[in-house]
Amino acid sequence: MRVVVAGLVAAGLVSAGVGSAVWMRGSASPAENVQAAEKTLAAAPAAAAAQLAAKADPLADVTGTVPASEPKPALAQAKRACANPNALGIGRVVEIDTTGGPGFGFEHFKQLDFLSDKEVVLTFDDGPWPVNTPAVLKALADECTTGIFFAVGKHATWHPDILRQVAAAGHTVGSHTWSHANLNKKGMTEQQAKDEIEKGFSAVRLALGAAPAPFFRFPQLQHPPAMVAYLGTRDISMFSCDLDSFDFKASTPEKIVETVMTKVNKLGKGIILMHDFQKHTGEALPTLLSRLKAGGFKVVQMKAKAPVQTLAEYDAEVVKDAKLPTISSRPVSSVVQTVGN
Repeated sequence: MRVVVAGLVAAGLVSAGVGSAVWMRGSASPAENVQAAEKTLAAAPAAAAAQLAAKADPLADVTGTVPASEPKPALAQAKRACANPNALGIGRVVEIDTTGGPGFGFEHFKQLDFLSDKEVVLTFDDGPWPVNTPAVLKALADECTTGIFFAVGKHATWHPDILRQVAAAGHTVGSHTWSHANLNKKGMTEQQAKDEIEKGFSAVRLALGAAPAPFFRFPQLQHPPAMVAYLGTRDISMFSCDLDSFDFKASTPEKIVETVMTKVNKLGKGIILMHDFQKHTGEALPTLLSRLKAGGFKVVQMKAKAPVQTLAEYDAEVVKDAKLPTISSRPVSSVVQTVGN
């Protein structure tokens, strides 16, 4: 079954649109690549999204089954193509109308409780990253299931090929700011926070070659009220979580599995926060997914009704940053990977 979730947070309505950009690779020179990207970004079409009428009861029409006349979701095809007859799979697909910037995850947002008992959403922050993100992708593919990936803008520009693998596998891609800055830290101005949000989405768009979902997660789950309101005006949905794996603190993969299963069994459902940036997460995921299936849990796939509309000034800024591909702030661990002895 496919369900539509409508975002009804009180905020100004703006038009959402479809954008596209091309991350150029191959035999062309860096200058040619950048020129082609600039032309593509400048010509990107913007399609106005339908405005959502105000409801007397915001919760009355939060969900609704998609009419039978609409094309069947790709879920059925994914299940037929799954090579693992005992896979965890996908329990159902929900579509999110991000008008007004709805929030998900009971740690911060309690209005939209759409998960049923024994339903989970798998989410991953801080990628894309060599070795670690592919390990997460393989574990998900082996269980024919899916997640939401909140990419850091800088990481997306460093590893666009990995981020494209995420999208090609059918996962939802959102953003996690440009540089993983804490938008609630002392001294952070509202303009700087907006720059982090917008440049992050533009970077993910350029890396993917298409606009990502209007899904955003604040670094460190720090939600400054001014930015919550701003995201509402941009029709960007905000994600907190119901339970944190604390995989960035875990010393072993087994600790991640223990933490998640203890919490999800207590809550009975929830949006799970993990990091595809962390090595132990990819190592823990095969066991964790197996435990979730054994516990009777079902994965809910969350998709956006329409992609984010990035802002031209930030698109141009990201393209400008790409003009000097040999001058990089990438850490050594991002450039050089040991693959054998």
